[in-house]
Amino acid sequence: MSTELDALYQEIILDHYKNPHHQGLRDPFEAEVHHVNPTCGDEVTLRVHLAESEGTTVVEDVSYDAVGCSISQASASVLTDLVIGKPLDEALAVHQEFLTLMQGKGTVEPDEEVLEDGIAFAGVAKFPARVKCALLSWMAWKDATARAGTTAGTPTEEATHG
Repeated sequence: MSTELDALYQEIILDHYKNPHHQGLRDPFEAEVHHVNPTCGDEVTLRVHLAESEGTTVVEDVSYDAVGCSISQASASVLTDLVIGKPLDEALAVHQEFLTLMQGKGTVEPDEEVLEDGIAFAGVAKFPARVKCALLSWMAWKDATARAGTTAGTPTEEATHG
C-alpha cells in the first residue's frame, strides 16, 4: 500500500474516532451486549434494534458506548454507518466482508463498494494485536444481532474476546 493511501486511511480512522457516528446508547433495542478486549482493555456496549419491513428483517438502529483506542472506537462508528438501514442479510454480508479483510493479514484487497470507510482498516489487518481492536464492535454487533430476535431488552451480557 502506498504511503499516500496509508495517510488517507489514517485520516479516515482519526475522523471517525474524533467525530463518532451513532454513539450513545439509545432505546428501543432488542439486545445489548458488552464486549471487552482483555489484551488492551478496550470495551464496547452495543445495542441492536431490528424491525420487520415488508417481510424482511432490517437493522433499524445500532447504538454503542465505547472506551478504548482510536481503532476500536473508529471501527464502531464505521460499523454503524455500514449496517443501519440495511436488510439483516446484507448487513451480515458486510460483517463477513470486514471479517475477511481483518483476517487477511494485509493481503485482502478491500471492496470499497461494500465496506466504504471500512477500507481504511486494510492497514490494521497487518498487525494482529490491532485486529482485535478493530473487530471488537463487529463481534459485539454479531452477538447482539443473534440475540435480538429472542431477548427483547434483557440485561447486558458480558463477553470477553482475546
